[in-house]
Amino acid sequence: MVAGMRDLPDHVQAVLDTSQAKAVADEYIDSDAFFFIGRGYQYPVALEGALKMKEISYMHAEGFAAGELKHGPLALVSETTPVVALAIGDGEAAHKTVSNVKEVEALGAPVVAVTDGHTDIERYADHVLEVPATTDLGGSVVANVQLQLLSYWVANRLGRSIDKPRNLAKSVTVE
Repeated sequence: MVAGMRDLPDHVQAVLDTSQAKAVADEYIDSDAFFFIGRGYQYPVALEGALKMKEISYMHAEGFAAGELKHGPLALVSETTPVVALAIGDGEAAHKTVSNVKEVEALGAPVVAVTDGHTDIERYADHVLEVPATTDLGGSVVANVQLQLLSYWVANRLGRSIDKPRNLAKSVTVE
């Protein structure tokens, strides 16, 4: 884990240097909504990705535990609802997420995979946002960078005020 943390600055820089988030944003700028899915360490990353998308682009976005997608949200999946799926590492969680991706792909939803290449999720994705292979926790950090870039480029393309999002306080207030 310590080695993974030491490599983190280089991994973040690699994502910044090679990200395809701008092209993905261009492709899905007219989408109805964005769904973000992940399991294990990637579930909170999915939630954060959806939050960032809402905060700076004002697009409807939701984050889900990948296994919960079939309990209601699947009814909202369509050809105009990209599903951003996080599959980092080679563990059971990543492989189960691939099963969820197959399901939304069969329904015609566009899939954006955020992956380090340890699963075959790329086969079912319309676009891939790559992250360097690292530890589970390090993978979560660099995946977050990809999602922040995606949100940034969607907001940029929509002409949103990225540095001053509406209705958001930049400080913590106490009641």
